[in-house]
Amino acid sequence: MNTAFSLEPLFRHSIGFDRFNDLFERAFESSASTGFPPYNVEKHGENEYRIVLAVAGFTEQELSIQLEGGVLSVSGSKSQAEQDDAVLYMHQGIAQRAFKLTYRLEDHIEVRGARLENGLLIIDLLREIPEAQKPREIEISTADRSEVRRLEATRQAPLEESARAQASS
Repeated sequence: MNTAFSLEPLFRHSIGFDRFNDLFERAFESSASTGFPPYNVEKHGENEYRIVLAVAGFTEQELSIQLEGGVLSVSGSKSQAEQDDAVLYMHQGIAQRAFKLTYRLEDHIEVRGARLENGLLIIDLLREIPEAQKPREIEISTADRSEVRRLEATRQAPLEESARAQASS
């Protein structure tokens, strides 16, 4: 009996950030993930991500990708016209069922594009952090005595003027 606890389900639905509260919420949702279709979430470099879904048997028209409110939804559905009742399968290993997968994206993750290659749906993502939110180094300087005196003098001047104004009234 294997009693190891795996955190993998926590990380496969979130891309670009490590917010444990959201991850735990997602892992313990009542609607359990079926694992279909199989997929990978890949990180390429510092700010590039890729989601790869194995969607053998689906065409571009049968797949849908939507981004709304930071949630990327990928769904697929076979049309009823294509499902021929006259076919009797001896073995059906290629799944034809509908699916919907959702991924929460960090605020600065953008979908760069999607393509269907050899039965794989590839979705490219890029993290673009605004310059104002990027970490930056703050220089620490030593205070020069003359600078300290100048700052003290500029603070004292308004106080002396207000004292004179009160004395003259």
